[in-house]
Amino acid sequence: MKKWFKYVKPYKLYFILGPLCMIVEVIGEILMPLFLGNIIQAYSDGTLTAGYSLGTMGAMIAVALMMMLGGVGGSYFGAKASVNFAADVRNDVYRKVQDFSFANIDKFSTGSLVTRLTNDVTQVQNFVNMMLRMMLRSPGMLIGALIMAIRLSPSLSVVLAIIIPVMLFFILLIIKTGFPRFGIVQKKIDKLNSTVQENITNVRVVKSFVREETETEKFSAANADLKNSGMSAMKVMIFMSPVMTIFMNIATVSVIWFGSQLAIKNIGVEGAFNVGNLSSFILYVSQILFSLMMVTMMLMMSSRALASARRIQEVLEEEVDIKNTDTADTNAVVTEGKIEFRDVTFRYYKNSEDAVLDNINLTIDAGSTVGIIGSTGCGKTTLVSMIARLYDVDAGEVLVDGKNVKDYTLYNLREGVGMVLQKNVLFAGTIEENLRWGDEDATDDELYTAAEHAQADKFVKNFTLGYNTELGQGGVNVSGGQKQRLCIARALLKKPKILVLDDSTSAVDTATEQQIRKAFREELAGSTKIIIAQRISSVKDADKIIVMDDGKITGIGTHAELLECNTEYQEIYYSQNDRKEA
Repeated sequence: MKKWFKYVKPYKLYFILGPLCMIVEVIGEILMPLFLGNIIQAYSDGTLTAGYSLGTMGAMIAVALMMMLGGVGGSYFGAKASVNFAADVRNDVYRKVQDFSFANIDKFSTGSLVTRLTNDVTQVQNFVNMMLRMMLRSPGMLIGALIMAIRLSPSLSVVLAIIIPVMLFFILLIIKTGFPRFGIVQKKIDKLNSTVQENITNVRVVKSFVREETETEKFSAANADLKNSGMSAMKVMIFMSPVMTIFMNIATVSVIWFGSQLAIKNIGVEGAFNVGNLSSFILYVSQILFSLMMVTMMLMMSSRALASARRIQEVLEEEVDIKNTDTADTNAVVTEGKIEFRDVTFRYYKNSEDAVLDNINLTIDAGSTVGIIGSTGCGKTTLVSMIARLYDVDAGEVLVDGKNVKDYTLYNLREGVGMVLQKNVLFAGTIEENLRWGDEDATDDELYTAAEHAQADKFVKNFTLGYNTELGQGGVNVSGGQKQRLCIARALLKKPKILVLDDSTSAVDTATEQQIRKAFREELAGSTKIIIAQRISSVKDADKIIVMDDGKITGIGTHAELLECNTEYQEIYYSQNDRKEA
């Protein structure tokens, strides 16, 4: 609870005023049956006068107005408290996700994180709102009505003493049955969100392979799974209503049966239980049973909210495996771009015997251009991910400018490294907004120059709105080659000391690629450039080419040197070129 209290503290006034307003409404609820009982008894005794009627009606109107103010105030402050509470929780969860490393994100599916940020937070918000409105109102009405009922007739209250424990037994049984089902529902929502996100994100692939029917069936299966789980949980809620109604009816009939006999027996006896008391007692019984139903509903909602709160807490308590270390120097920045790998070993699955990177030793001089080539899955992307600490080594160390990457703050280290990843990602917004991810303070001229060097300026200017063209989510309204060039322009605008290009020109033609490489040589002459490629033409002019195979470095040298003595490089070269060209 202490972990959640920090979200309550800033809005404690709302959390206090909401329940207090509901107490005002409860007081009115308790007083109303007394007024009604007094009027009925006065009429029964033949003592009802116009003055007494008007006075009682005036009092009832005043109490009703008081109840209205209390109810409106309680609802208003409850809404204010719960909405602000949920907004702060959502912000913290989102910030925590932003701190996640790749390994942390791999632990949670994307759909699950979306569900936790939206549906789960909403469930907790609804519970907080209901709790603020009901946590004092329902128990207050229950206690107040019980006291008044016992005060009116202790003997008739025996009916309640019998019915309430039996009713509570069934309530607890229903809650115990329903609680685990709501946790299952949230997991099914995760699965549905993941299915929807995957389909919409990859809609072009789906359509190009004419897989709409398959994806529709997959969605239908996930939707049906959620429906069945939801119905399983809702059956418990549905079952509760008739059970509660039966008990309310039994209690009401019993009170009327025994109460009417008691009232008839006491006719003419002053101060004894009478018809007016019976009317008030019946209303108090209804209030008692209704408040019990509200408490039950609150407990049922709490079971779903607790399942959601636990899932939210899992994200908030997740240990981020890549963060600023105690030895990180806040003043250290990347100034040259020299990179060293010393005995680096890495496994995605720490229990696995096979290493993705195995005892890597490598030095990349500042300002040099280095190519990395090798078969798919040999560890190229993982290797360069170590530079910006997107993953941390299991053994050995990675150094930048002679300093262990863990001795930089994450911000300063990543500010010095520009990465154009294998999967090019653009965000919803204008082209200009996407490019300014590289440097939000860049001038327009700098932005246009970066686009020119990335060979993006020409096609951008052909758009009607130019750099103000809105990109769809993920950049779906530009081609793969255009997307790559925009991502390169974004990295160039950053002017990093280390630039990593992970197969980032695979979708552009060779002539355009040559222009981009020329811009790298001229505009980023002082920066270290690492080019991961499948095509030898993309790396053959590099100062040094690194050949990788199965997580190991099998060769380092120039194009000519490797072509002469490295078997893996020769195989790649001859598979892409006629042997006579050698």
